[in-house]
Amino acid sequence: MKSSIDVGNDHEDLSRKAANRIVDALARKPDLLLCAAGGSTPLRTYQLLAEHKTLKPDPFRSFRLVKLDEWGGIAMDDPGSCENQMQTLLIAPLGIAKDRYIGFKSDPANPEAECERVHKRLALEGPIDLCVLGLGMNGHVAMNEPAVFLKPCSHVARLAEATLAHPMLSKTKSPPTYGLSLGMAEILESREILLLVNGAKKREPLRRLLRREITTEFPASFLWLHPNWTLLCDRDATEGLNLDP
Repeated sequence: MKSSIDVGNDHEDLSRKAANRIVDALARKPDLLLCAAGGSTPLRTYQLLAEHKTLKPDPFRSFRLVKLDEWGGIAMDDPGSCENQMQTLLIAPLGIAKDRYIGFKSDPANPEAECERVHKRLALEGPIDLCVLGLGMNGHVAMNEPAVFLKPCSHVARLAEATLAHPMLSKTKSPPTYGLSLGMAEILESREILLLVNGAKKREPLRRLLRREITTEFPASFLWLHPNWTLLCDRDATEGLNLDP
């Protein structure tokens, strides 16, 4: 099993490390399928990818993207939607065509059918080459919430109170009523995973992750089962924690 921990000095350093890993992976595989999480932690990473593309556009011509999850029951152009972030930070700056993008609709007529659509397309075009994840305050990854059991494939998620307090939702015109998310099996099928964790606010969930106790009540713990993943964090998140294997 190959897992590693890489500590950056701050969020900028963490973001540059993450962006460089994505660029290196793209150099090895021109049609790289990147799975991208929303939220504030990966935002700077995506900005740096756009800067790379401006300097060297050719490697990005076949770049593919899958959206990790989405708030359900809000408009696609809602300022708090994951779609708005993907369009603004990745799709437009990187010139990703519609046929190179897999993403949940935030307002589908049939949420279960929408999840099945995304699952089938990912099964056809995947697996994910590189998956960028964040760590939820309650240990969720994507919208796979702590539960008695976890869903393996794309599914409609019942959102925990901790998730509904996400800063992204301060921008929404109306609160989401559910989530749409890739499942744990789809995430763990990724060839490589980067988990980005920054700031003192994430220190306690990171402390629990570092216990290496695998449980459905802390979905991020399942990353310890993956053969090729990296925890990328900053010093604020790791202060006082034991990072030894």
